[in-house]
Amino acid sequence: MTSTKNTNSELALLATSGIRRFNALANQTPGCVKLTLGEPEFDTPQAVKDAVARSLAAGKTHYPPNNGTPELLGPISAYMGRQGLDYAPAELIATCGATEALSATLMALLDPGDEVVVPSPAFGLYETIVRAAHGTVRFLHTGNNGFSINEGQLRSVVGERTKAIVITSPNNPTGCVYGADSLDAVANVAAEIGIHVICDDVYNRLCYTDAYERFAARHPELREQTVVVDSFSKPWAMTGWRIGWLAAAPEVKAQIEKMHQYLISSIPAFVQDAAAVALTCDVEPMRETYRRRRDLVVSRLGRMGLPLTVPEGAFYAFPDVSGLGMGSEELCERLVREAGVACVPGTCFGCEGFMRLSYCVADEALDLGLRRLESFLATL
Repeated sequence: MTSTKNTNSELALLATSGIRRFNALANQTPGCVKLTLGEPEFDTPQAVKDAVARSLAAGKTHYPPNNGTPELLGPISAYMGRQGLDYAPAELIATCGATEALSATLMALLDPGDEVVVPSPAFGLYETIVRAAHGTVRFLHTGNNGFSINEGQLRSVVGERTKAIVITSPNNPTGCVYGADSLDAVANVAAEIGIHVICDDVYNRLCYTDAYERFAARHPELREQTVVVDSFSKPWAMTGWRIGWLAAAPEVKAQIEKMHQYLISSIPAFVQDAAAVALTCDVEPMRETYRRRRDLVVSRLGRMGLPLTVPEGAFYAFPDVSGLGMGSEELCERLVREAGVACVPGTCFGCEGFMRLSYCVADEALDLGLRRLESFLATL
């Protein structure tokens, strides 16, 4: 009998999501407070839900254009324009969340053996996609630089096969925002070497500093090398809808759209009018709630003696737990089992000695989780 061929060798070496693993552990623990997922507790705005109901009633259940309908791409183009990003509808692709946008982009760009620079700590998805495409990740460790990008350090990790860098600002898991020095460092290297800059901007509407700039707006001269990824999930509490988009110059977009078509064909027809409505909904009340919770978390963690770089965006805190006498995995496992509160160890983001705490949960749950964390630390 002929033996069965192996599956993708890179996938076989990859573990399942550590974030989901700790969330599952929390689900198996009765009464555990979950500060694990980046999942807004808010419901999707009613106007968006009403719009999808109208689309279904109107029979919008057939194949839409692969890249998205004009009724969605036009409003996205106008929305980006108001943010200082000049992309025509023809330069956009509506995707199945930012996850598919990133997957289609990296799969379109990479040949086997190509390298992608990922500033660390980082969301694990980037490494997974790159390795599944038989590429290599070169991590740029930023922990010793206040989670900012240093140009000299960036140059030290760029090699002959480097094809792209992925930047995330506001960042997951740190909540930090890249300042002008970080963005300019990326731009200088990208301009000199010709690498692509993939901007995962999914948290751009959840920022708490007036100094925030988006890479594509600050460096329009690198437009031909830049891919902008965005999503409806976080700012409009639409995680379950799985809708995002990407923007790229025509030559690059033409290659990405091939990958997009073969991966999913298109996002569902009946959600696209609703997504366009979301762009008109005010997210400021949700953002202000996250800002208030950010301030609470920073204050409480400070009282617990956990060093923290104050997050300027997103809805995560990333305290330093290296002084607690155990690794972050052991700490987070004990927190679930002994304290009834779940966080995510820094190892899930390539950064031991830290843990991620999500504050996009209801106020009561957040307060209870913080009290349980404080009580546990007092026993050490």
